[in-house]
Amino acid sequence: MPQRRSVHHAWEHPFVWDQERYAAVLALFGTGRSDYEIARITGVPRSTVLKWRHSQSAIRPRHRDYSDWRPTNARLYSYVLGLYLGDGHIVVRNNRPSFLRIYLDEKYPSLVDEAAMSFANVFNAQVRRYTWGVENRVILQLSNPALLVAFPQHGPGRKHDRPIVLTAWQRELTQVHPGALVRGLIHSDGCRTINRFTTKLPSGRTQEYAYPRYFFSNESADIRAIFCEHAEVLGVRWSQSNRRNISISDKKSVAILDEVVGPKR
Repeated sequence: MPQRRSVHHAWEHPFVWDQERYAAVLALFGTGRSDYEIARITGVPRSTVLKWRHSQSAIRPRHRDYSDWRPTNARLYSYVLGLYLGDGHIVVRNNRPSFLRIYLDEKYPSLVDEAAMSFANVFNAQVRRYTWGVENRVILQLSNPALLVAFPQHGPGRKHDRPIVLTAWQRELTQVHPGALVRGLIHSDGCRTINRFTTKLPSGRTQEYAYPRYFFSNESADIRAIFCEHAEVLGVRWSQSNRRNISISDKKSVAILDEVVGPKR
């Protein structure tokens, strides 16, 4: 009687696949990606990804402590922190991963692309895009278990209704990369304009003048203070033109911001 051959399935033991591929799949479980996405990224069949997700050897601890999370790229983090403080919101859900939404203007596609790339790199996560046609808004959304640690300024309600203070470890990073933070803040809540005015000269002739000017606008006094503090680190002179607007019109200061921020497009 012929002997029966034993059949091994890839899912019976994770190390039928090489350990490097297995580790890559495990690392992606914590990013909020679906089994379909992980299968596409790693080349491991979705059925195998599903088995590993539900096997005891593949599941990450449900209550992993992310309190010691720190970004590996301080400059990019400082930039996305500025975007978050300006136009970001974290949705916290019971027993489900939190997710972050950033609201940007679709008139600036290069800015949207840069923001998406920066968030993806900082959190090693997929960034989804949605268009909100009513207000010409692009929404960037991502999920990551470290979000609440990365942005401890989150909380219920609007940012201007609660204190917004940088933590010690955040300040250590932003003081080294003030330009990245200021750039993120201006990309979210700022603009560069040309101020024009006319005056009558002694000769009686009317002369028109024009000069560039930056504005940063935010309802939160704390966020305006964060912007001003880091602008000063760059050597930028600012003034408060009204309750919610910070103005930069000094020629040297505008030149500094032109170098740091670049065109908004």
